[in-house]
Amino acid sequence: MPDASGPRGPYGFDARVAHPARVYDYWLGGKDNFEADRIAGEETIAAYPAIRASARANRAFLARTVRYLTAEGGIRQFLDLGTGLPTASNTHEVAQAVAPESRIVYVDNDPLVLSHARALLTSSPEGVTAYLDADLRNTDQILERAAGTLDFGQPVAIMLLAILHYIPDLDEARRIVARLLGAVPSGSYLAISHAASDISPEAMAEMIRRMNKHLAEGNHVGRTREVVTGFFDGLELLEPGVVKVTEWHPESAIEAEAPTSLWGGVARKP
Repeated sequence: MPDASGPRGPYGFDARVAHPARVYDYWLGGKDNFEADRIAGEETIAAYPAIRASARANRAFLARTVRYLTAEGGIRQFLDLGTGLPTASNTHEVAQAVAPESRIVYVDNDPLVLSHARALLTSSPEGVTAYLDADLRNTDQILERAAGTLDFGQPVAIMLLAILHYIPDLDEARRIVARLLGAVPSGSYLAISHAASDISPEAMAEMIRRMNKHLAEGNHVGRTREVVTGFFDGLELLEPGVVKVTEWHPESAIEAEAPTSLWGGVARKP
């Protein structure tokens, strides 16, 4: 595990403050986290023990959506926002296993993810991967820089997995989604997973309260299925609509019944 010998970590960030990407890494059993992240991770697990299974379910949802969009949707370009720390079945690995020419841009604002960018920048010879150190709220900057790798004249899959729940202002979150969708052509896709406020509501509310105690911005929110569905307004929702992430094209009945605290869905821009 990383060791912060002083108040600031080796990449110029404050290791005493938990970061969502590193707490998520802890939930997944990873080693790229600091004591502050582990404390936040344990406190949230105590409030909602299924959070670890839910984090794994989100990674599985990512792999299934990318595989589906590549194989069934014909998508060859992905903009993955809120990438997190590299683990198994990253977006480029799944996409390029189906279509080696796929191009992927990863975006995250955690300096530790930047330190692992090499793992994210591996690519098939035919394809391309790139990594942007940027905050989701700087949407115009992200789109401008991503255009160096992606052709926004061709369909793009916008991946917003477990990231919009760190934009607490709903109007701002909707504006971000609208700006991203406005930059891509017909035939593009939007994939979202989002913390639920109406799945195990009491436990989730306590889990989020504890999480926010440790985050610099204290900005984690849950939203209802109805609100999450609203992010897809004007798009063609793919079956089965907005459901628990475990229920979106599961590979088995066991996977479909696994615990999760996330709503998920995928839609096509007409």
